[in-house]
Amino acid sequence: MTIASTMTFHPRPEAGQPTPWNFPAPTRGTLPNGLTVLRCDRPGQALVAAELILDVPLSAEPSAQEGVSTILARAFSEGTESLTAEQFAAELERAGATLDAHADHTVLRVSLEVPASRLERGLSLLADAVRIPAFPEHEIERLVANRLDEIVHEQANPARRAAIAFYGELFDAGDRLSRPRSGTAETVGAIDRAAVASFYERHVRPATATLVVVGDFSAVGSSGKDLDAVLDATVGRWTGTPGEHLTPAPVRGDDTGRVIVIDRPGSVQTQLLIGRIGPDRHDDTWAAQILGTYCLGGTLTSRLDRVLREEKGYTYGVRAFAQPLRSGADGEGRALLAISGSVDTESTAPALADTWQILRTLAAEGLTDEERDIAVQNLVGVAPLRYETASAVCATLADQVEQELPDNYQADVYRRLAETTTAEATAAVVAAFPPERLVAVLVGDAASIAAPLKDLGLGEVTVVSG
Repeated sequence: MTIASTMTFHPRPEAGQPTPWNFPAPTRGTLPNGLTVLRCDRPGQALVAAELILDVPLSAEPSAQEGVSTILARAFSEGTESLTAEQFAAELERAGATLDAHADHTVLRVSLEVPASRLERGLSLLADAVRIPAFPEHEIERLVANRLDEIVHEQANPARRAAIAFYGELFDAGDRLSRPRSGTAETVGAIDRAAVASFYERHVRPATATLVVVGDFSAVGSSGKDLDAVLDATVGRWTGTPGEHLTPAPVRGDDTGRVIVIDRPGSVQTQLLIGRIGPDRHDDTWAAQILGTYCLGGTLTSRLDRVLREEKGYTYGVRAFAQPLRSGADGEGRALLAISGSVDTESTAPALADTWQILRTLAAEGLTDEERDIAVQNLVGVAPLRYETASAVCATLADQVEQELPDNYQADVYRRLAETTTAEATAAVVAAFPPERLVAVLVGDAASIAAPLKDLGLGEVTVVSG
């Protein structure tokens, strides 16, 4: 007996209409203690991210104790009035939380990640870290010793050495930007517990701070409290004297074209850092500048990599980028516009010659529509993936707070990137990287690379010991 079988074919699923994506919009409020809070509810994000932005610029550091901001940031994890450093670390682990902090030129930031169900405990630990820090003397001494060891390693790292020399060359000696953000061996060595505690007392207070919280706030309700109640019970307990926001100083830089060689005898590679200062995120040209810079050196298919890596084989990769330095609503802020990478020693002069030729060709011929379209797709098209996590959204919102940008800034940037024309992107990147106004710092073997560099006509060539 034969049994006939039939196969049922179901209609092929059709793709639905894509949902328009926008960068998440936060809600802004202020607690009774003066702490500003930005909250962004992200359903499904069971891991909550929080960043506390403290108005503690590096320019506020005593000149003889530069680096105290970094030591203070690290000391926040070293215990409170009620918990030793070991107990504090154990409580973080018990809550499934991580706490980190770092100091930058404009602010000091403390970041927290914690499961939503344990948000109250995580925020309580964060609040106690900045509200009642203990600053144990032996822990401060250990942090200072660790930082002094780091300085030795930074001097030996070509990329870090290039950055230190570049900032020192580009900015006036009186500007805090000209000196290492975490201090020198001399200034860090002068830091003790009294210095950290005094700096904390002068600058850390809720009235000039902002907390950004991002995650699924519905899960917070499992503790019987909503987010408002959790905030009141944790960071809401933090008290302090009133204070005024410290306005960032204007950024000025000497971008006279020149070359500085940091001598590393016998080095088989040369580390490159080439750039100047230019418009920051408050400038109307920022979106076009980002798009044009991405076309120049933002990916493996950009112009710099296409020539220096693929065609010439000088390097494993070279990148161009724009990084805000000090940024404020007064429009006096600036961004670092730079090209960074490394090449083999023998190719140093040819690589610089080709880099300058790429910039001149870009000015003469402009970007192509294809380059512009690829850049838009890579920057805008992948944005929903980039901001899948609460921590990514939180970090960007914290950047906006740090740079005194409106809460809808990032969403507006993506709109402007999509609308930027090829001509606008070309004009912005050409203005950002004029070949005659670039400062080049090279870390390498001066005996091998200095003489050929002088023949390139890039400006005065100066050799300094490494």
